[in-house]
Amino acid sequence: MEERRVAFITGGTTGIGRECSLTLAKEGFDIAINCMKEPEEYTELKSEVEANGVRCFFTKGDVSNFDDAERMVNEVIGYYGRIDVLLNNAGITRDTLLMRMKKEDFESVINVNLVGTFNMTKHVVPYMMKKRYGRIISMASVVGVGGNAGQANYAASKAGIIGFTKSLAKELGSRNILVNAIAPGYIKTAMTDVLPDKVKESIKEQIPLRELGEAKDVANLVKFLSSEDSSYITGQVIHVDGGMLM
Repeated sequence: MEERRVAFITGGTTGIGRECSLTLAKEGFDIAINCMKEPEEYTELKSEVEANGVRCFFTKGDVSNFDDAERMVNEVIGYYGRIDVLLNNAGITRDTLLMRMKKEDFESVINVNLVGTFNMTKHVVPYMMKKRYGRIISMASVVGVGGNAGQANYAASKAGIIGFTKSLAKELGSRNILVNAIAPGYIKTAMTDVLPDKVKESIKEQIPLRELGEAKDVANLVKFLSSEDSSYITGQVIHVDGGMLM
């Protein structure tokens, strides 16, 4: 019997990350999830993942901390013996105009979103290189491509992920490690749920498909990029935005 592949998802307990965890479990991946709370608090998600006949492992830690990232990767390797897919999904926002933005607002977003992506990838890559196989997928954003007023910190972090992805794809291609980024637009999550209806309608007017996306729209692309069907795709930034940014 062929050994199951392992997908490690940062920020995999809520929103898009949670949907990706469940989607890859349905595809037969054993799942490892980085979380910020105690693993015991995620018994429901663990049950949902394992209902697909796969295993689920939680590791608590802060992706923006270099040593935490190393420990978490080692814990997953220790538990499963491998990491085939790394999904750098953990991210935060601290939105405000630059004139009001505090130093810590900028640094915290850069540290979690961009430095966190570096930290996790840095520690996973040696294992993938040894196996001459891997898929590294990082969450960018349309904001990282087109910018957005009030999100200079977030846009900078996501633009950084795009540059990081393209550079790493060139470094690792000869080792059969594919590196891609996904740039979601407006996706229905807890963050967008709290927006007033008037704001949601104005957002929809900017989108050719006239709808906000669903978490599953992003998860389906993660599923594709994690599969053998994407074996000739690397260094790409793929938009999931209903045509909002072309």
